Amino acid sequence: MRKQPPPDRHLARALAMQGLYQWHISGSDEAAIEAHLVELALDESPPSRREADMELCRALLSGVIREYDDLKEALAPLLDRAFAELSPIEANLLLMATWELTHCPETPYRVILNEAIELAKQFGGNEGHRYVNGVLDKIAATLRPHEITGRKPGKNS
Repeated sequence: MRKQPPPDRHLARALAMQGLYQWHISGSDEAAIEAHLVELALDESPPSRREADMELCRALLSGVIREYDDLKEALAPLLDRAFAELSPIEANLLLMATWELTHCPETPYRVILNEAIELAKQFGGNEGHRYVNGVLDKIAATLRPHEITGRKPGKNS
């Protein structure tokens, strides 16, 4: 019997970002967005691909919606412009990564940052990933100082 691969966390983050974008733009109800994301996950998961980690997707979606004001407030001092002036993609990736940095200590901060950067490259503007990287480096230093100070000097320092 073949062992099933673990659920795809990257796909879960991509779906959550799409759901947050929908929420940000249309103000749709969380339950309706979640139902739509489940449909998307099924459409994007043919038998040859791994399934999305829908538990992570749901946690990101509901966590960001529930803590939106607090997350926005935590990010505000690190931004070079008003939060409302950010593109919806960059704004939602920053919110999502900040929530994950806060609530998912089992996930290394570099994984969270790299995932947000990759999603910014995939869905955002030409230079949006650089902005996302810069802001998340700053918030990671605040939220995960033990991981930042514990990393070895090298090309990522």
